[in-house]
Amino acid sequence: MGLITAACAAFASLAAWLWLTLAQGMFWRTDVRLPPRTAPTRWPSVTIVVPARDEAEVLPQSLPSLITQDYPGEAEVVLVDDGSTDGTGELARRLAAEHPGLPLTVVSPGDPAPGWTGKLWALRHGIAIARTAHAAEPDFLLLTDADIAHEPDSLRELVAAATSADLDLVSQMARLRVAGLWERLVVPAFVYFFAQLYPFRRINRPSARTAAAAGGCVLLRTDTAVRAGIPDSIRQAVIDDVSLARAVQRSGGRIWLGLAERVDSVRPYPALADLWRMVARSAYAQLRHQPLLLAGTVAGLVLVYLVPPAALLTGLVTGHPAIAWPGGLAWLLMTGTYLPMLRYYRQPAALAPLLPFTALLYLLMTVDSAVQHYRGRGASWKGRTYARPSDA
Repeated sequence: MGLITAACAAFASLAAWLWLTLAQGMFWRTDVRLPPRTAPTRWPSVTIVVPARDEAEVLPQSLPSLITQDYPGEAEVVLVDDGSTDGTGELARRLAAEHPGLPLTVVSPGDPAPGWTGKLWALRHGIAIARTAHAAEPDFLLLTDADIAHEPDSLRELVAAATSADLDLVSQMARLRVAGLWERLVVPAFVYFFAQLYPFRRINRPSARTAAAAGGCVLLRTDTAVRAGIPDSIRQAVIDDVSLARAVQRSGGRIWLGLAERVDSVRPYPALADLWRMVARSAYAQLRHQPLLLAGTVAGLVLVYLVPPAALLTGLVTGHPAIAWPGGLAWLLMTGTYLPMLRYYRQPAALAPLLPFTALLYLLMTVDSAVQHYRGRGASWKGRTYARPSDA
C-alpha cells in the first residue's frame, strides 16, 4: 500500500509540474521587461514618495540615486520619515545637500492612525503632500522603498513606458541583493515563487483578472490613485503592493508588472534569520490568516516540491521505476523552470536542483508565520505588529 501511495504521489506531482510549466502563464520566463516605449512630447510631472522607517543603513546607497535622476520633466522627492529612531530624516537632508539634484522634502506623519499599517500611513501623508504642495497635482507618483536604488534613467524609462502603452500602473520587481550563501539559496526562489503565484504575462494582459505589483517600485498615475482611493482603500493591507494593484484594476486601470533592469534593492540579508523574518512577517497574511489555506499551502508545497526528490530516491532504493521516473521527471521540470531565474540573478546553475530544500525552508517560514500570528507577534515589521484586517 505504501508503494502504491508513493507512486500516486509521484504521478500527481508530475501532473502538477506539467500544468505549471505549460499552463501557468509561462511564469518561469524572465524576459518580461519594460514594454516598448518612446519619449513623450511633453514629459509629465512626477513626485517620488519614499516611506522610510529606520533606514539610515541603506539610505546613502538609495536616496542619492533618486535625487540625481536624469529626468527631463518636473520632478521632486518626498521622503516620509515614519517614526525613525536612527536619524533617518536628518541623514536624508544631509544627503540632499551633498548630492544636488531634484528637490527633497522630508516630512513626518506621526504614529499611524488606528486601522493603518505604518507604510501605508506614510504613503498617505506623502501623497497628500505631493497633491497639495503645488498649484497643480503631479501627473505621476513614483512609490519606491527606501532600500531601492535606481539607475539615473530609471524614472525616465518608467514614465516613457507608462505613456507609450497608456498604463495606469507600471511596477518593476527590483533585483534583490544576492551575495552570501543564504541569499543565493533563498532570494532567487522568492521571486520565482512570486512569479508562480502572479504570472507577469497574465497580469499584463489588457483583460487580466490577476493583479499584482512589486512595492519597491510602483509608478502610478495620480488621477488613478484618486479614483482607486489609494491608499485609504487598502489602509489595513500588510501585502500592500498586491492590494494596491487590485485596487487599481478594480477602478478600471491598466497595470503592468515585470522584472527590473534599472532598479536594485540594496538591503542586505546576510543571515538565514534575516531572510526568515522577511518572509515570515507577512506569509500568513498572504493566506488571509486562514488555517485551511495554510493547510492547503503546506500540502501543496509538499506535493509540488518535496515529493519529486523523495519519489526518485524511494524508487531507486526500492527498485520501483513507477515511483522513480515520475518523481525524477517532475524534479527535472522544477530544475529547468528555475534556471532562467538563476541566470537573471547571475547565479550558478548548480543551485537549481536545490530548490526542494529552499521550498522546505519557505514551508517552515510560512508555518512559523502562522505560529507567530497566534502568539500575537505575526505580521510585524520594525517594532510594529499588525492585527488581521477584521480585527484592526
